[in-house]
Amino acid sequence: MFRKDGREEMNILLTGTAGFIGSNFVPYFLEKYPSYTLINLDLLTYAGNLENLKECEENPQYKFIKGDICNRELVEFIFNEYDIRGVIHFAAESHVDNSIKNPGVFIETNVNGTYTLIDVAKKHWMEKPFVYKKEYKDCRFHHISTDEVYGTLGEVGLFTETTPYAPNSPYSASKASSDMIVRAYHETFGVDTVITNCSNNYGPKQHDEKLIPTIIRNALQGNPIPIYGDGKNIRDWLYVLDHCKGIDLVYHLGKTGETYNIGGRNERTNLQIVDKICSILDEIKPRHSSEGGNPSSYKELITFVEDRAGHDRRYAIDATKLENELGWRADENFDTGILKTIEWYLGRYDIILS
Repeated sequence: MFRKDGREEMNILLTGTAGFIGSNFVPYFLEKYPSYTLINLDLLTYAGNLENLKECEENPQYKFIKGDICNRELVEFIFNEYDIRGVIHFAAESHVDNSIKNPGVFIETNVNGTYTLIDVAKKHWMEKPFVYKKEYKDCRFHHISTDEVYGTLGEVGLFTETTPYAPNSPYSASKASSDMIVRAYHETFGVDTVITNCSNNYGPKQHDEKLIPTIIRNALQGNPIPIYGDGKNIRDWLYVLDHCKGIDLVYHLGKTGETYNIGGRNERTNLQIVDKICSILDEIKPRHSSEGGNPSSYKELITFVEDRAGHDRRYAIDATKLENELGWRADENFDTGILKTIEWYLGRYDIILS
């Protein structure tokens, strides 16, 4: 797939980009590829916010359509109306706690929605299995997934692209299912697909319910900072813009039918995360105790709460394949990325909390 030098016009369907990762991806992609027209299909559930994309509203190369990826009639209309030449599929229900409370929503969106999108793409682009229509021969379907499909790790080892799937929550099971659907459409029908599985993202525009925004928000409000269990669950943290750059590389240069893991090589326990954030806040926005006088540390607000069901102990990604084959490197380490993240949220929460 080599029509990606920014000089040829192309309409690309993006899904769910009013959410965290997508809303960072859209302005990055628009700036890098000014001849692409990006059509954003988003249902605007609680996790989607058009304010995240305000900077793109006036760009003639960006169009927003409110709708459900499970609505086949709508998806078919978009493919026909805009002659879609590529799909980058972000849309997903993604909060593990919510998947425990209401698994059905996750199955509907993540499994049935992915099926609808790739089936419509196949019918629009292909004459028959393994034969693309001449005008659509370079069209690609890029599916954004998660490292949680691999299950949990012990104290050592890393997830690779060949790690067997072993999802442990309804969320990760639904994402694993969607990955398998995409794989099947490549193997059975010859659809040009790529899959990326990423580690935990952090950065601007993340929903308030996630760990890092929750820590920052509660700290600024003087509320208890909740940490599940013993706080020793380990995640590999990836700055969102580094993830966007990885998606860009895989969409344009990845080998068809392949999976690429995108990870930050930044393993941290939840306790290390909260300690780091509190230390930075202590320095740049000191907290005063209720009695006044000398500043007190935000760390005093850390509170351990009952662990959630099926809480995987450790995730860690091996991004060697992406690094070696496509030349990707993360620009941010955790120290630089978390500082940028905190500064962004200080601006957001100062307005809300003032």
